[in-house]
Amino acid sequence: MAAAEPVIPTLPNSGGMGGGAPSGTVPVLFCFSVFARPSSVPHGAGYELLIQKFLSLYGDQIDMHRKFVVQLFAEEWGQYVDLPKGFAVSERCKVRLVPLQIQLTTLGNLTPSSTVFFCCDMQERFRPAIKYFGDIISVGQRLLQGARILGIPVIVTEQYPKGLGSTVQEIDLTGVKLVLPKTKFSMVLPEVEAALAEIPGVRSVVLFGVETHVCIQQTALELVGRGIEVHIIADATSSRSMMDRMFALERLARTGIIVTTSEAVLLQLVADKDHPKFKEVQNLIKASAPESGLLSKV
Repeated sequence: MAAAEPVIPTLPNSGGMGGGAPSGTVPVLFCFSVFARPSSVPHGAGYELLIQKFLSLYGDQIDMHRKFVVQLFAEEWGQYVDLPKGFAVSERCKVRLVPLQIQLTTLGNLTPSSTVFFCCDMQERFRPAIKYFGDIISVGQRLLQGARILGIPVIVTEQYPKGLGSTVQEIDLTGVKLVLPKTKFSMVLPEVEAALAEIPGVRSVVLFGVETHVCIQQTALELVGRGIEVHIIADATSSRSMMDRMFALERLARTGIIVTTSEAVLLQLVADKDHPKFKEVQNLIKASAPESGLLSKV
């Protein structure tokens, strides 16, 4: 007997939801907790747009440290069901955002098996413009050496390399998982998402590079929105303006993103002086990170 095709639940195109939707959009009732707010989304909107709409309607009430599931009211079942894979809004419907029972507490724990390093846009053309660029290159190279020692995957991006050049020569990219060009400010590209999906059990990203208030900030916020804990390395992250850098780090820390240092992260990943790689990591940090003006402006 042939397997039955999966049924994607739909709702009838009638029913009072109050008010009409603009042309090219579909009316949707967005439910969260005890609230229900009518709105509309473009025809064909999928999961990402529904999440954005929930955030715009209920952002001040949603705890971003929790995981959620989006559910659709299915007329044939008379109850909500998990949003089907590949769902796109084509007619009037009712959806709800449901928090999972287990709260994801940001503990800041790091283990090599569940961590990926992100090196963001450490390129030649930024050298004269970024404050303390030589210092963050030095610390970035230390982090990449630590990643190689501990077997941690590394993803590197380059912002418009045709115009801004490649990653600086001082950064040794031997053994990195990906080096990707981009025009988007965030590092969260489709290829990066696919690479993360291939690494089992990824829970944390260690993020460093430039610029703090643009590519680093947007990358961190996107990753947190996907349920990944982010650790930003303060002594390996900078901007052209120290004011932009300072307020970006303050904003990110308030959202639960961890702002830390290279030495703290490397020793946390080793965790024990009896770790077989401790001596190699210790050799990396014997000389302290550069005492630049970065840390006084966190």
